[in-house]
Amino acid sequence: MPEPRPIDPTERAHLLDAEGYTPPIHRYAPSPALADVVRRYWMPVWSLPPGRVSEQRVLQYPVCLIVVSADYALLVGPQRGLSVQSLAGDGWALGTMLQPAVGRALVGGPVERLTDTTVPLTEAGVLDGAALTFGIRSAVADQPLDPARRSAGVRIVEEALAGLLPVDEEGLLINAVVEYVEGDPRVQRVSEVCEKFALTERTLQRLTRSRLGLTPKWLIQRRRLHEASERLQAGETPDLARVAAELGYSDQAHFSRDFRTATGLTPGRFAAEPREEPSR
Repeated sequence: MPEPRPIDPTERAHLLDAEGYTPPIHRYAPSPALADVVRRYWMPVWSLPPGRVSEQRVLQYPVCLIVVSADYALLVGPQRGLSVQSLAGDGWALGTMLQPAVGRALVGGPVERLTDTTVPLTEAGVLDGAALTFGIRSAVADQPLDPARRSAGVRIVEEALAGLLPVDEEGLLINAVVEYVEGDPRVQRVSEVCEKFALTERTLQRLTRSRLGLTPKWLIQRRRLHEASERLQAGETPDLARVAAELGYSDQAHFSRDFRTATGLTPGRFAAEPREEPSR
């Protein structure tokens, strides 16, 4: 496997904690051969003072995750609400954001079985979860600040996931559907997705339920909320009515209701939270 390439994407899904803190997060692109299987890898490394707990909040993408740390190894299903991870003391975790195409293989059936659920990595279908966990922990050991160690951990994951190739035609289709919805803010209705891919609404519903564990409408709403969080974190006091209109909501109340349902916060309260640099 080639040397992992560091990247620094804008991560609008990551909402930070209530004090605006996030640990340093090292991100890597997948090798070209695994582009249909993996979106990216990420590795936070944290060191918090005694008694401090940071609740890191994420509006997850419509995919499954593999997360391995020194203490746990998990297969995480798509989360319809807000995903929260508590950080304390010193630690690290190597995460793999998978492409929509491969969730079904890891779940061993329709991905809706794993929606809003987390299971031990040893239950991840075609993967040898125990061997993968051991390999990552051995590679990183107690030196997560060493770039060579981080890269070695990513290579271990890539070697394990190569067995999921080639991706089937339906898998390539669901990858394309999700990429289209997430990448084009003009997509506001499920009918537009159906037209783009020449699918009936029933066929699209069946496809997303099986491969994502989610609905097409959810995909559009989550893209809107990602856009909203990005705008609300921009640093200026937002015009919430304008934000709602630009995101395609019929009114501010509808936008506020969706945002609060997903995050537990009103848009105004979220926008007022402090923002700090990850090096704190």
